[in-house]
Amino acid sequence: MAGRRPTLLRAAGALAVAAVLLAAAPVAAQEPGTQLKASVDRILRILEDPALKSPTKTAERREALRKVVGDIYDFDEMSRRTLGPHWRTLTDDQRKEFVQLFTELIETSYITKIELYNGEPIRYTGNRVDGDIATIATRLVTKNGTEIPIDYRMLKRPERWVVYDVSVEGVSLVNNYRTQFNSVMRSSSYAELARKMRERIDQLRRQS
Repeated sequence: MAGRRPTLLRAAGALAVAAVLLAAAPVAAQEPGTQLKASVDRILRILEDPALKSPTKTAERREALRKVVGDIYDFDEMSRRTLGPHWRTLTDDQRKEFVQLFTELIETSYITKIELYNGEPIRYTGNRVDGDIATIATRLVTKNGTEIPIDYRMLKRPERWVVYDVSVEGVSLVNNYRTQFNSVMRSSSYAELARKMRERIDQLRRQS
């Protein structure tokens, strides 16, 4: 789980604020962007709620954020994609365990970074919809004026659109994790991968 490049660390932070980034999307945006913006508004209300700003409310605030993030992202789909062909080798119980671990890893890694969002300007550059797949493109403008391209890849479900991947400066979050997980699975076993994931989650929790 170690040895990530600085660009990938930036990608990690970008995933955390993924829901926030489309706050500048125009009202006329196509359905995927519109649905994501509705979740954005919920996140912004949580971040701006005076009753949740106190340090004593950290756990309550983060739980509220997790709920919204869980509504936006399809962690089952992300889990399958990060394991690739190895997904088929797992038992049903192992798949359930992996989805739980992967969800905890993402949430533990990035929820705290959502709280760091400080109103950086976002340029919404458009949607591309192809059947049940959509890509929503944005550019995050940092304090020094650097523009970071961030693409949100979404799938259409019967009831809503969901995010299944985020690409920052061309670096896919799913592909990044797939590379790491594939390395462990090929050299060891699923049990070792699960152990490493639990270890990383515990480490992140101690740091938060």
